[in-house]
Amino acid sequence: MAIIEVHDIGKRYGPKIAVDSVSFSVAEGEIFGVLGPNGAGKTTTVECVAGLRTPDRGSVSVLGRAPAESRAAIGVQLQASELPERMRVGEALKLFSSFYPKPVDWSERLGLTEHLSAEYGRLSGGLKQRLSIALALVGGPRVAILDELTTGLDPQARRDTWSVIEDVRAAGVTILLVTHFMEEAERLCDRVAVIRGGRVVALDTPAGLVSRVDGSTRVRFVPSAPIDLDALLALPDVAGVDLVGEQVVVTGGENVLASVTSSLARKQIVARQLRVDQVSLDDAYVELTGGRDGADR
Repeated sequence: MAIIEVHDIGKRYGPKIAVDSVSFSVAEGEIFGVLGPNGAGKTTTVECVAGLRTPDRGSVSVLGRAPAESRAAIGVQLQASELPERMRVGEALKLFSSFYPKPVDWSERLGLTEHLSAEYGRLSGGLKQRLSIALALVGGPRVAILDELTTGLDPQARRDTWSVIEDVRAAGVTILLVTHFMEEAERLCDRVAVIRGGRVVALDTPAGLVSRVDGSTRVRFVPSAPIDLDALLALPDVAGVDLVGEQVVVTGGENVLASVTSSLARKQIVARQLRVDQVSLDDAYVELTGGRDGADR
């Protein structure tokens, strides 16, 4: 069942068109990603879903009603959420809980219990994000909108936050996740809408988007001895060979690694600094959209 329906919405700020004919639906229980570079229109799109902005045209429904009528069922973590530096974690949770008739305490599940007396300004980036999620969920929403949740976090804090998001979904919350990190979308999202220039340019599962582009594998290495590039090009499953400085770059099908390493072994050549690159969601994004564009709204 679709819990969010966005149909042909448009939004402009003066002469600037931020969102242009965006449509998608989100099924109950999904983690649905909205991807795109700065300036794509993704934040404006989800603010319309959250009821924080009204589209100039088109329609949005959450749980079958207008966002303003479903506000109690929507939890929002905004990109620029901040609290007073000296407010303690427990104080923030108590304050936000007072806004709802039946608040839900996420502090234990989000690892905040031992930090209740800590001041907001002294929290690490990861703990600030956990608190932000807890405040977004304190009303017991059925839908959580999380905007650029892991921007500015170090790699470990980012991965810890991903685990938190998976736990939130496991608790029955549908998640609309805004991100420009392709690795994040691949890890978390069931489906993604890629927005560029205010339009949806692709909508599919992460794997589905990757499958639309050239599936070549790239093998990179520095040979321990001079190597015949033409001989490499003649190997089975090899489509191309390039020399980049000392590094040899071989492209081909899924068996290209085995083909190249077997040939090198027969000639007693060691492949130093060996690396294998396969098509990722980031590669798919660049190919599907033709690159990245300007500043966000």
